[in-house]
Amino acid sequence: MQNKEVIISFENGARSVTGSNFVLEIGNKKFMVDCGLEQGSRYADKQNHEPFAYDPASIHTLFVTHGHLDHVGKIAKLIKDGFRGQIYSTPPTKEIGELVMLDSMNIVNKAAEEAQLEPLYLQADVDLALAHWDTKDYHEPMIFDCGGEPLTVTFRDAGHILGSSMVIFSYRGTKIAFSGDLGNTPSTLMSDTETMRDIDYLAIESVYGDRNHEMHFERKQKLKDIILRTVKDKGILVIPAFSVERTQELLFELNNMVEGKEIPQIPMYLDSPLAIKVTDVFKRHKKFLNKDIQDRMRSDDVFDFPGLTRVQDSEESKAIREVPGPKVIIAGAGMMNGGRVVHHAKNYLNNPHATFLVVGYQAPGTLARILVDGIKTVRLFGVEVEVRAKIETLTGYSAHKDSDDLISFIEPMVGRLKKVFIILGELKSSLFLAQRIKDTYNLDVSVPDKGDKVIVPLIQ
Repeated sequence: MQNKEVIISFENGARSVTGSNFVLEIGNKKFMVDCGLEQGSRYADKQNHEPFAYDPASIHTLFVTHGHLDHVGKIAKLIKDGFRGQIYSTPPTKEIGELVMLDSMNIVNKAAEEAQLEPLYLQADVDLALAHWDTKDYHEPMIFDCGGEPLTVTFRDAGHILGSSMVIFSYRGTKIAFSGDLGNTPSTLMSDTETMRDIDYLAIESVYGDRNHEMHFERKQKLKDIILRTVKDKGILVIPAFSVERTQELLFELNNMVEGKEIPQIPMYLDSPLAIKVTDVFKRHKKFLNKDIQDRMRSDDVFDFPGLTRVQDSEESKAIREVPGPKVIIAGAGMMNGGRVVHHAKNYLNNPHATFLVVGYQAPGTLARILVDGIKTVRLFGVEVEVRAKIETLTGYSAHKDSDDLISFIEPMVGRLKKVFIILGELKSSLFLAQRIKDTYNLDVSVPDKGDKVIVPLIQ
């Protein structure tokens, strides 16, 4: 390949929300954006064990957009299979990525054992990944020699979760951007997604490319109404929560409601060791939160309030069942495809006085998704459980931009932008967003499939 073009390989995360993994051939080197786990159906477990479509040893550098499992979950497997290059992310992403990889290791390896597959990765692979992992702040340049031509890579604030980044490649006068996941701006905790103008080629996520969220005040009111109904009924509210960002945002909202006496003080449980550890990362890296939250945290722990119990061990978790309602349980995992929330589902799904509040995107095939889709009976731990609890959804707490905001995000780039690649979304969502972009801005847009390779011509 001559230096007059870049080849982008959409190895995964194309026509799929999870499993983010993209390779760029620039000059004489290969660079990677993300190496995430596929999530959803049991079939995804088998896909995660398939060999990479490239030689991991051929990858020069891996850039990580943020610490969610579907963006970091196969980094240790990449190491196990021969990758020895450098890894870069922001400081919070490295800390969260370590926690997420270690937390998921036993879960994915147990699934592998049940499927008679070898472990996806081991503790030693995580340790080696961390030894190769360096951190950079936003806008801090990373410069690489690509066959005599300099490549500059920078992170910009995506506003999605703590430390989340867009990755910008600048080479021979051309700028290529990978959005990672883009935040639901304005956020109560995160800074706004940075505005980009100087981009030639954009690969953009599309999780909510075909729909919009509730307004922020609507989501808070709905959460408050559900809690007040739970109090009135002396019921149980179970919130399957993603341990990174979603849980912290919920804690912040609940803190405001309790301290502002909008809701009565009742027992609330944060039943997720991972979420507890991640919340501590948020406290250590205040500078990656928005200024209003930074100012408030000087005098107030915005993630703690009267009535909240942080549940660490499994015996404490089991004891929650003995506490009479009303009570609120925030438990991982967010898609209900593992973790302590599945035990709470077994205990409470058949209870008409219980409510399960599903917050944010749910991958097809996950327990949360099939509950939202209206299934009447589920099998949990070998037992058929009738669904008698109320199933509520709250998309306003999603950490992703919705369709209108994705369109607005692109607007400042129009004029220079030559092509848009739609990634990280279900096919219907990606296709819908692609058509909206074409209709709105008359841009060249494509929806690549998994394994597709595209040639990007350079300006110089």
